Amino acid sequence: MAISLFDSKLINDIRKLLIERNETISVAESVTSGMVQLAFSNADKAIYFYQGGITAYNLGQKTRHLNIEPIYADNCNCVSEKTVSEMALYICRSFSSDWGIGVTGYASPVPESGNKLFAWYALSYHGQIVVTQKFTLKSGNPFEVQLSYSNQILHSFHQFLQKGKTAPKKTTKAKGAKEKQ
Repeated sequence: MAISLFDSKLINDIRKLLIERNETISVAESVTSGMVQLAFSNADKAIYFYQGGITAYNLGQKTRHLNIEPIYADNCNCVSEKTVSEMALYICRSFSSDWGIGVTGYASPVPESGNKLFAWYALSYHGQIVVTQKFTLKSGNPFEVQLSYSNQILHSFHQFLQKGKTAPKKTTKAKGAKEKQ
């Protein structure tokens, strides 16, 4: 029996776009607990675009392995736009990748989240945050919530990659410039 948690066409389209651009990605996860890493690692020819990732579930590990600012992170329970941005940026540096994904949030309602289900996602590219997004859900068991966040991240990243499809830039000579002989 085949189990399909992720849209394989989507994953392989992400793979194709990254390989065509000779770019790589790495992932820093918390709330999704490795699901985005699982999706990328199961793509055809993953070795050509996927650098790897880290799953860090608590403040100590996020500080140690993802270099998040500990005092701020402690005050927000490691769930904020700032924290997820730091995760996305640092994973790129750690894994020498072009792209970095960071995700943190809540897969079950807890007092720290106001008993709400939400996650923050950030996408970095060459040392700059290019997307931050907050996902919210009304209900679901933790596995369904994690899977939903993971698929939303994959779709968001795919849409961003597709928007970035541009024709190769033409080199133009400035007016009055002389060509090298």
